[in-house]
Amino acid sequence: MNRRKFLKWAGFGALSLGLYGCVKSINAAQQNYYYTGPITDHFDGVYFFNRKDEYVTSLSDLLKWKVFEKRAVWPENYYSPYTKVSPDLFLPNDEITVTMVGHATMLIQMVGLNILTDPVYSERVSPIDYIGPRRHNSPGIQFEALPKIDVILVTHNHYDHLDLDTLSKLVARDSPKIYTPLGNDTIIKKAIGNADIQTGDWGDEFKYNRDLKVHFEPCQHWSARGAKDRRMALWAAFVLESANHKVYHIGDTGFGDGDNYRDVVKKHGMVDLAILPIGAYEPRWFMKSSHQNPQEAVTGFQLCKARYGLGHHWGTFQLTNEEVDAPKRALEIALKQQEIDQERFIALQPGQVWVLPT
Repeated sequence: MNRRKFLKWAGFGALSLGLYGCVKSINAAQQNYYYTGPITDHFDGVYFFNRKDEYVTSLSDLLKWKVFEKRAVWPENYYSPYTKVSPDLFLPNDEITVTMVGHATMLIQMVGLNILTDPVYSERVSPIDYIGPRRHNSPGIQFEALPKIDVILVTHNHYDHLDLDTLSKLVARDSPKIYTPLGNDTIIKKAIGNADIQTGDWGDEFKYNRDLKVHFEPCQHWSARGAKDRRMALWAAFVLESANHKVYHIGDTGFGDGDNYRDVVKKHGMVDLAILPIGAYEPRWFMKSSHQNPQEAVTGFQLCKARYGLGHHWGTFQLTNEEVDAPKRALEIALKQQEIDQERFIALQPGQVWVLPT
């Protein structure tokens, strides 16, 4: 076996440690490694689960995908047309600015705070640092150029969202408040003992200060860091609420029946901005339950009655089969088909800065 084939299959093995989390458990665990708490409508005492029934893939499905499905070839480097930026350190309290770092990492600046989502600065997203999905573009903000981070949102524990190396550097430099769903604190604290963490369940809300509330909301996904801990930590979306604005952020989600979007608008009313994943969705038969595609993201955008939308989770790490720019193209087509102004929902690229229109 030549080196390229070895790395391909080694990378498949590393990625599968995480992807196998969406596959049926062979040996049921007797206890949860990360969390102990009461049984709820989405926790059975050992495993977390989505509230609505969903298709659960099998190991044979996983192998069918990896062996028989055609995977698009990404360019070695998929350069962003935007240059690396140095964000303003201070913005007016009534302004919301979002700067794309890459994949699911974005800097949200609102009410005078710097909020970083799912911070990942590592070269690869994998349990093994020399194999697995690697970057196809560099971060849109260099780590050293990041302003002092006040708040970090970690949506779930997959390696492309929970990067312990990056978190460790941010905690050492800035001592931010980390908001993350139940169980993920155990993972973070084991690596970063001095991290300031607030965990939450779906429906919980916390005041960061007098200007910002952080709400935990449901989304349709799953969790795993390896083959034995699948669904032992919760996944969540967030609503950031200030006196004048609401920002709805989802790291990963399947569309399901759309009820999570409907429920957000019932609870919070119209949101000013919905930050939604649009990538890692092919092949559809395998990914549909956990990753929405751009067409579904546009439908969700409409269901939650957002004024504006930003698409992320595409073009940086190749996790699935679609072409590198397919999510951006598909988003533009879906908006045109549904007669929505293209400026209302854009696919962010590294270094791109977006300001909420007044």
